[in-house]
Amino acid sequence: MQPRNMSMSGVVDLAAVKAAQEAKAKAEQARAQAARQGGGTGAVSPADLVIDVDEAGFESDVLQRSTEVPVVIDFWAEWCQPCKQLSPVLERLAVEYNGRFLLAKIDVDANQLLMQQFGVQGIPAVFAVVAGQALPLFQGAAGEAQIRQTLDQLVQVAEERFGLTGLTVDPEAEPGGAQAAPARPAGPHDAVLEAAVRALDAGDLGGAIQAYKNVLSDDPGNMEAKLGLAQAELLQRVQGLDPQVVRKEAAEKPGDVQAQTAAADLDLAGGHVEDAFGRLIETVQRTAGDDRNAVRVRLLELFEVVGAEDPRVIAARRALARALF
Repeated sequence: MQPRNMSMSGVVDLAAVKAAQEAKAKAEQARAQAARQGGGTGAVSPADLVIDVDEAGFESDVLQRSTEVPVVIDFWAEWCQPCKQLSPVLERLAVEYNGRFLLAKIDVDANQLLMQQFGVQGIPAVFAVVAGQALPLFQGAAGEAQIRQTLDQLVQVAEERFGLTGLTVDPEAEPGGAQAAPARPAGPHDAVLEAAVRALDAGDLGGAIQAYKNVLSDDPGNMEAKLGLAQAELLQRVQGLDPQVVRKEAAEKPGDVQAQTAAADLDLAGGHVEDAFGRLIETVQRTAGDDRNAVRVRLLELFEVVGAEDPRVIAARRALARALF
């Protein structure tokens, strides 16, 4: 069973963006229904906050659940002594955080394929999956203060970006008795957004770009359309470029705006996020006037592709501010 909708390199996965949008709508709908009923919906037992996951159940237990609540994955093994120290801490914190995240435990000896797909080099290793997208949290031994800080950042991003406020926990609930959240009704732009994704899959970048622009003209704040447009425009810019020629020209002309922005586009399209950001920040430092502004605008466009809450974007924004001022 392969994990789907993951963007380990940082380049936006449109299916994951759609999952995030649906997760946010589902969370808002659940909160509204709970308010109408004067109570929570889909309450889980504290025992349901820690689950064992294998390859067969990965999609339902992790990917699907990650559209409701952040899923923290603990890769462990029976023979791993540091795992035996870390796992109880994570299990205790899962209960203490009271549904703000779900802890999924994966035995690497029994699930080698999942270990390989996440790129786990050693254990213990802790990842998270939020709205179908995976991100590494930490590897090896970690103190409880560091773990808490990491979890606090995770649940904050999950709530602010995706509207995932977590699960309702009821100490009296029967383990395994949670009910599924109500299905989200179709949104006004779903058909156009689906058409845009189909156009991307078919290689019709112009059609996808126009579809996303049509949505944004009516709904300027639509996150899926914003991120989809940014990615489609990136793919359109790199289409037909010869990587060897572009990189050779960029190496020979470090101050040339066109050469550097083309190379940065290729970097990002290939998943080399830090390289793309670093290249353009260095170009900002080397240029002035209209050239500098052109590089700055391209860098902001690449930020849109990756996502404003990504730590690499946050760090690059700080670096850009230092370069400009």
